[in-house]
Amino acid sequence: MHVPDGFIDAPVSAVTGVVAAGAVAVSLRGARRELDERTAPLAGLVAAFIFAVQMLNFPVAAGTSGHLLGGALAAILVGPYTGVLCVSVVLLMQGVLFADGGLTALGVNITDMALVTTVVAYAIFRTIVKLAPHRRRTVTVASFVAALVSVPAAAVAFTAIYALGGTADVAIGKVFAAMVGVHVLIGIGEAAITALTVGAVVAVRPDLVYGARGVTARPLEIRDSPLAPAAPGAVARAGASAAEPATAASETPASETPEPAATREPAALPQRSTRRVWLAGLAAALLCAGVVSFYASASPDGLEKVAHDKGIDAKEEDHAAKDSPLADYGVKDISDARLSGGLAGVIGVGATLAVGSGVFIVVRRRRATAESERG
Repeated sequence: MHVPDGFIDAPVSAVTGVVAAGAVAVSLRGARRELDERTAPLAGLVAAFIFAVQMLNFPVAAGTSGHLLGGALAAILVGPYTGVLCVSVVLLMQGVLFADGGLTALGVNITDMALVTTVVAYAIFRTIVKLAPHRRRTVTVASFVAALVSVPAAAVAFTAIYALGGTADVAIGKVFAAMVGVHVLIGIGEAAITALTVGAVVAVRPDLVYGARGVTARPLEIRDSPLAPAAPGAVARAGASAAEPATAASETPASETPEPAATREPAALPQRSTRRVWLAGLAAALLCAGVVSFYASASPDGLEKVAHDKGIDAKEEDHAAKDSPLADYGVKDISDARLSGGLAGVIGVGATLAVGSGVFIVVRRRRATAESERG
């Protein structure tokens, strides 16, 4: 659903640019509360994974394909604020390096594909998780529903933006029906990818899934064991008669009174390394972008198809980065299509990972600095 240059007029593009900038600014602040020393590098990986999977267009109807938008997946894995940043990084890299999505339409794309999908998906996800039983399966089911709804929601948002600033004279009712109709089908693919990915991570490391916090983990309970050493004064009280419990208890010094189990501090659980998850995620992203992408559908995606059929693309403009060495997801001067596309995908994964990780590590360090100053 990458909107190219020329679809939306300059005033509305400028307004959506302001909205997008505001959303990114708010998300940078909100991400400080979501990121810690373990999840900051993983957030960069989520951005790279979304970039890779977006290269895998899947057929949804005759002559039409769809691809992952990623807002729901990012929000559930790393949090809604961080999710907006993840998708925004992906859109920026696609626009600058691969001429995918107009540069003047970057605000439109961030507002539609990063902000709308993330907010809608996470709101639905949290609602289902609160109402349904707290089980791992609930997280997967909620992920499916949230992702499914987020895609047509983005189609509705695009239609609203087009109604305000569309450059071609097309009946909005026809645009709405066509966009929502095809993106409901695309939403099914988005839901399947999101649910499978979230379910896989929850199965092995539920502690790394932001949306699963408080759902899959049970609170640690400290109970007294009959095999544990008796507390000071307990033996003396045990020998007292049933008529003397109050007296025996009152004779026990306050310093010897055992601390109630409910008030004891549980021992700190050791931090588990995220290295294996990080490496597995990176390998999956490289495989998708470098190998599987060659077998993706070559049909136009939902927006491209609707734009061509309804005449929305009448005033489409050439991309400012059309001469990029990586334009159209291929490496310039490499004639072999498989090698060119695969190499472009690998470069894109690496660039997105580097930029995304850099952003999130900086955000995390600012949080640490602020905490140290308050302390």
